[in-house]
Amino acid sequence: QVQLVESGGGSVQAGGSLRLSCAASGYTTSDYCMAWFRQAPGKERERVACMDRYGGTRYADSVKGRFTISKVNADNTLHLQMSSLKPEDTAMYYCAATGDWSCRANTEYRYWGQGTQVTVSS
Repeated sequence: QVQLVESGGGSVQAGGSLRLSCAASGYTTSDYCMAWFRQAPGKERERVACMDRYGGTRYADSVKGRFTISKVNADNTLHLQMSSLKPEDTAMYYCAATGDWSCRANTEYRYWGQGTQVTVSS
């Protein structure tokens, strides 16, 4: 049974930083595409960043240059380093995992964590 458990969310002021973590069990993070999504109240879910099996990454335009996705394969974890945070980054952030090695636009994310809240105040 695959489990993804996020941590690291919280409340920060604009310009601050947070590091989200996603601990995976029953799943090998190094083998597959994994991603971070976010959803703010009243808005559609958005893929923030993803990383494929070979370390290739993609970012939403809104976070390029500010967020960095990474994997620590020895720990079977996925991370999202968020810097220069803005109030518009406020959302619930979710870790998601696929059964594919690549992160295509239509890749199915089979497994989801419960989410961690990020709140950025101005």
